[in-house]
Amino acid sequence: MYTNLKIALRFLLAKKRSMLMSLVGIAMGVGFIILTQAITSGFQDFFVRTIIGTDGAMRVEDKMFQDMTPSVGVVDDKGRSIGSMTVESNRKYQEGVAEPRLVSEAIRRFPDVANVSAVLRGNIGIQSATREDAGQVFGVELEDHLAVSDLGRQIIMGGIDDFGKSPSGVLVGSVLAMRLGLKPGDSVLISYAGQSTRYRVSAIYETGIRDIDKVRVFMHMQEARILLNRPYGATYLQIGLRDINKAPEMAGQISALTSHVAKSWQEREQVWLAVFQFFRVMAAIIVFTIIVVSGLGMFNTLFMIVMEKTKEIAILRSMGFTRGDIAFVFIMQGALVLVAGVLAGCGIGALATWAVSSMPMPNTGLFAADHIVVAWRAMHYMGATAASAVVVLIASLLPARRAAQLEPAAIIRGASQ
Repeated sequence: MYTNLKIALRFLLAKKRSMLMSLVGIAMGVGFIILTQAITSGFQDFFVRTIIGTDGAMRVEDKMFQDMTPSVGVVDDKGRSIGSMTVESNRKYQEGVAEPRLVSEAIRRFPDVANVSAVLRGNIGIQSATREDAGQVFGVELEDHLAVSDLGRQIIMGGIDDFGKSPSGVLVGSVLAMRLGLKPGDSVLISYAGQSTRYRVSAIYETGIRDIDKVRVFMHMQEARILLNRPYGATYLQIGLRDINKAPEMAGQISALTSHVAKSWQEREQVWLAVFQFFRVMAAIIVFTIIVVSGLGMFNTLFMIVMEKTKEIAILRSMGFTRGDIAFVFIMQGALVLVAGVLAGCGIGALATWAVSSMPMPNTGLFAADHIVVAWRAMHYMGATAASAVVVLIASLLPARRAAQLEPAAIIRGASQ
């Protein structure tokens, strides 16, 4: 083993420049795969955290009705009646949750459910002293909603306690507040169905998702019922789970129990999750080409070593080295470059990830962030290492097989190419 390693190093040093270029390519490829995966996964995780902190891990919405027709006749191919069967007709839905308290109590019995918050939603007009805009009012029971969302931690101006103590207080999104020129303590006129009521801005929140921050206005449930003329019922129930990954399974169970439509956050945000997955895969494929090119360079270098070291290979074979020993020498050359490249690449990836995450870069597109969000995961390093190992293994096998097939007698006679 030690002798084979020394021979591999000797052959490897004979092509220092070529092997160094392959090593640099592998290191850069590994580093960039780690960096791109860290960035794309980081923004996906940030998006998921923000969505769950805003809209909950699950929603229970419209009530489902199933009309059953028990007397549908069944006939054979000759038109003769052979019995009847029960079939389900088109499913019908009733908008919203008519009995939010009863449904909430049933849902809370599940051990994985942390809490439930009833939400009453309606489209409104909102007017400040300088401008008028459209928005949506969300009536909530404050304590319940704080238990299923991050609303309390999303306050950037004012205080959530002020909102809790003020029956006529409202919470306004940061984008909407900026457009209307609002700050805590200001009054706004909220209109619905031709009726207008004045409210006081208790605080301004920011979820980080612009489409939410520019329309949502939170108020107490009783005030929302008066404003929207909805004395009972709720638009949906927002559910917090102890394990958000169980949301799809829980949605099926809750839907069957309550006869309401239950949607997990995975189903609700499947379009954006698919977009993030697409960008992760595309980034990995694009960067993977660096490793492939480096692998092709290593293949060419190893093949040249085989051609140039035929006499040395013949001497080794005549000294008792087997075909497997010769093949192992060339595979070990690839392994040495792989190990050095992966170690350097992991260092480059970690350093680049840290540098990017520390760089201030305000983002106000899909969601707001003051820097590039990254995810530190061992899977990124393991995936980059595995991809490099596959390429290097393929690049090393063919030259190793060629070297192992050389016949020492033919080489000595000068018949070998």
